[in-house]
Amino acid sequence: ALKTIDQLPANAFWEDIQERINFVVAVRKGLRELDEGKCIGHDKVKEEFAEWLTD
Repeated sequence: ALKTIDQLPANAFWEDIQERINFVVAVRKGLRELDEGKCIGHDKVKEEFAEWLTD
């Protein structure tokens, strides 16, 4: 987390820090879920997008 914060500009606001940390947490969670096999296949995602776009 400190490395992530150090990469922000010196004039970053609290919201910027919070947003960056939330992003890193979400990416790590997603990678962990992929490792655990908890993912949706490419074809299923395409189906869902097609449904969303036609509703």
